[in-house]
Amino acid sequence: MPIKVPDNLPARSILSHEGVRLIEETDALRQDIRALRFLFVNLMPDKIATETQFARLLGNTPLQVEVVLLRTSSYLSKNTSEKHLLDFYRGWEDVREEQFDAMIVTGAPVELMEFEEVAYWEELSRLIKWSERHVLGGSLFVCWSAQAALYARYGVGKRALRQKMFGLFPHRRLRSSSKLLAGFGDAPFPVPVSRHTETRREDLPRALEILIDSDEAGICLLEDEEYRSLYLFNHFEYDADTLAHEYRRDLERGVETGLPHGYFPANNVEASVANSWRPYAQLLVSNWICEVYRRMSLAGALDVAERARKVS
Repeated sequence: MPIKVPDNLPARSILSHEGVRLIEETDALRQDIRALRFLFVNLMPDKIATETQFARLLGNTPLQVEVVLLRTSSYLSKNTSEKHLLDFYRGWEDVREEQFDAMIVTGAPVELMEFEEVAYWEELSRLIKWSERHVLGGSLFVCWSAQAALYARYGVGKRALRQKMFGLFPHRRLRSSSKLLAGFGDAPFPVPVSRHTETRREDLPRALEILIDSDEAGICLLEDEEYRSLYLFNHFEYDADTLAHEYRRDLERGVETGLPHGYFPANNVEASVANSWRPYAQLLVSNWICEVYRRMSLAGALDVAERARKVS
């Protein structure tokens, strides 16, 4: 089934060209089927690129998905036009009385700051707590937001690395019976990594289970059944050239940085990079969406939420 995004969202033309199935808002309203409602909390500066990356993955599923874009109200992005934010994004106050099937919270370039020093920390803390009652099927926290959610819920801190973990690293699944990892197989698979901090095994509460990790890059994916949440520290969503853009950006800013590990063929910065991790990214997100649907169906929440929507 197609993904429903706002009709004029810039990501539409890119995804349509790639063959991702999309549905017009007017057509979705005529269909006698309720799409899964996903709240997408975008904390990244380049919101359009991030919207496109995640919408691409959400569109690779047999279930119809509606994406509601959310921005912080306590901090206004300086890298995305105000018009784009006004046209396509809502604030938390606008949605706080609504129910959602799932939520995705992106990373943010603030990982070297203390959590409490981040301009929108109080707002994000309230959102994490709010999601426990208003996001019924599951939440996916990515990179810095995964660390933020662990800190808000369990007091788990992040630890600074001696040097940035940056590149394409081999990963492995740790639980073959997990429905979230169905289809991954036993062979190592690549995942892009770009972070200055890490979450260590010894700091985790026992309730959390590590699903994916790497000998070199550490923990990648945690499952939290109590809060119906996944904490993903690395970047399955990245495009083929995202790490190259980050590398060149750092050089332009005068930031000392090495070549991204295992990324450029023969370490040739002019060579094209194949997106070898996208099949695993699509598989993980598709499995997660199916798990969200299963939870909602078992709880009867799909029918409850639909009746509430019609009443409102």
